[in-house]
Amino acid sequence: MENPAAYPSLMAPFSLAGKRLRNRLMHASMSTQMAENADASDRLLRYYTNRARGGAALIVTEPLSMARHQDLPNRVRAWNDERRDGLQRWAAAVEAEDCRLVAQILERGRGRNVPGRNPDAIGASVLPDDLSWTVPRALSITEIERLIDEFAQSSARLQRCGFSGVELSAAHGHMFNQFFSPRSNIRTDRYGGDVAGRTRLVAELVAAIRAACGTGFIVGLKLPGDDGVPGSVGPPEAAEIAAQLVRPGNVDYVCFAQGSHARSLERHVPDGYAARMPYLPLIRTLRRSIPGVPVAALGRITDPAEAEGILARGDAELVALGRALVTDPAWLFKAAGNRAHEIRYCVSCNTCWDRITAQRLPIACDNNPRVAQADEVDWWPAPAKSRKRVVIVGAGVAGMEAAWVAAARGHEVTLFGRSAQAGGKARLRSQLPGGEDLSSVYDYQFAAARKARARLELGVHATVSDICGLQPDCVVLAAGSSMIAPPWLAPQSWLPDLRAAMADVLKIQAQQRGTAVLYDMDHTEGTYAAAELLHRLFDRVVIITPRDSIAQSAPLVTRQGILRRLGEKRIQVIVLAEPRLAASFEEGIVQYANVYNGDVGTIENVAFLSWSTPRAPEDALSGPLRSAGVEVQLVGDCRSARGVLDATSEGHAVGNLL
Repeated sequence: MENPAAYPSLMAPFSLAGKRLRNRLMHASMSTQMAENADASDRLLRYYTNRARGGAALIVTEPLSMARHQDLPNRVRAWNDERRDGLQRWAAAVEAEDCRLVAQILERGRGRNVPGRNPDAIGASVLPDDLSWTVPRALSITEIERLIDEFAQSSARLQRCGFSGVELSAAHGHMFNQFFSPRSNIRTDRYGGDVAGRTRLVAELVAAIRAACGTGFIVGLKLPGDDGVPGSVGPPEAAEIAAQLVRPGNVDYVCFAQGSHARSLERHVPDGYAARMPYLPLIRTLRRSIPGVPVAALGRITDPAEAEGILARGDAELVALGRALVTDPAWLFKAAGNRAHEIRYCVSCNTCWDRITAQRLPIACDNNPRVAQADEVDWWPAPAKSRKRVVIVGAGVAGMEAAWVAAARGHEVTLFGRSAQAGGKARLRSQLPGGEDLSSVYDYQFAAARKARARLELGVHATVSDICGLQPDCVVLAAGSSMIAPPWLAPQSWLPDLRAAMADVLKIQAQQRGTAVLYDMDHTEGTYAAAELLHRLFDRVVIITPRDSIAQSAPLVTRQGILRRLGEKRIQVIVLAEPRLAASFEEGIVQYANVYNGDVGTIENVAFLSWSTPRAPEDALSGPLRSAGVEVQLVGDCRSARGVLDATSEGHAVGNLL
């Protein structure tokens, strides 16, 4: 049952364009990659309906195909009536939950955040994109007018289908943002020049939508607060742009975003290295330029108390959450029921961003294995048909997920973990820079396992005898993985892998002299978090990698942050190189050679040397257990070394299958 007194500002009703919002929570636009053949699939409808059912008062959809040239299979088509039935079903499903459905209008223009260039790009001027170097074709005045008409007519079609409004995505370096920016718009016609000219396209579009849809239709603007590109749209320009666009009184709300298709793309989705609510100081400043217009606060808001504070202080009238509602659609439902401690929290890892942007796969989440499933909202396992004795080996996120789900289904679950604390390698990562939020994954699992009465035997290195002594019906092996020693390392070397080394480094309090050298054959984010911690302790840090660059396994927005921080900290990166096997390691000297030409370099005064490499599953118990006639399931790294997403999803799946 909802309790408005728990978060009174968050739970207070509001009104936009005469439409009642039951509370102040918006779901910010997130692409799902769940559209099929340009239509709203059942899976897509479940995703949005679940967020409405979980408490959101307004949902901004992923970008729709609002103009003929945008016709893509992974965007729901709205520029003609061919997908009208799907649009009507979508609106009806969400609005039936007392949630307003608002469609997003987005045109990327020259903007591109995946490898390659777009030969069909359109834009304000014939100038290259700052990230991909895509050069667009400049739109003529006639084409701009036609585009405005198409967007307005598509908005009217959505209104007829039951949508409550539209949001123009004019931030993040997309095409409307490109028109705003004097860096990317050097036109000399009426759509360029001063602020009035550069905002004219959006101003005319808002007016056209209002003329086509009337005053009872929500029109929102997502505007740049600071796109992070020199000579483009910083805070002073953002204030002018916002004031110019809201002056006619046609806009129902504004939210301010950051980042662009440039090195500042990382600002678009702040990760664990960013401050909490990093956009908020600028939002407070910019809202003064648009008095009387409701503002939706955006940017790494993850906790109900944060949202309540924003609203109670008057920093904004609404709060817009994206990734946090991917992780837990019942975020508000739980908060309003005094159950905020049961929320599965977003860890700001940007796995979701990588899935939908780089991999073009349906959205997924490290901390929510049930995205878009029918029973996703406030899910708890159904009882199993028969009770089994289940032994789980490994207290990392894969084992803990399997343990709590299986126990909640009524099985007799015993979990063995070598460490005295749950979390496995995720716990180690949570103690390194930028990793604090990761603890919420295993904290939730631990609490759920206790609630479900799983027996947790932590600090125990289980043997085959220990396991078989419990006479299990099934054993789940989630023992993780270990790094494979690189070829240049001598057999029986005393040099520890990075995981083992960092467990010891975390105990160091005093500043260390000398250079820390890290061999990187991993290229995931945790390796560079370790490098940043080493930078705090040692005089100098050097990363050596056999590849031509670093962080190649990290999402682009994560990689940008890694490269920026390493550059700011002057952490040296030596590419296309391998350390050479030498006794001089013990003398504080590391030699390395170029992988192509053999040229040798030397690093002196080395006080720390470790390596981060691909991992092998720790599945040694599998054979003996199967020989003893025990059913064995392998999950997470024990099956194949990957990331948190695979660990939680596989642990969750096996817990439900037992």
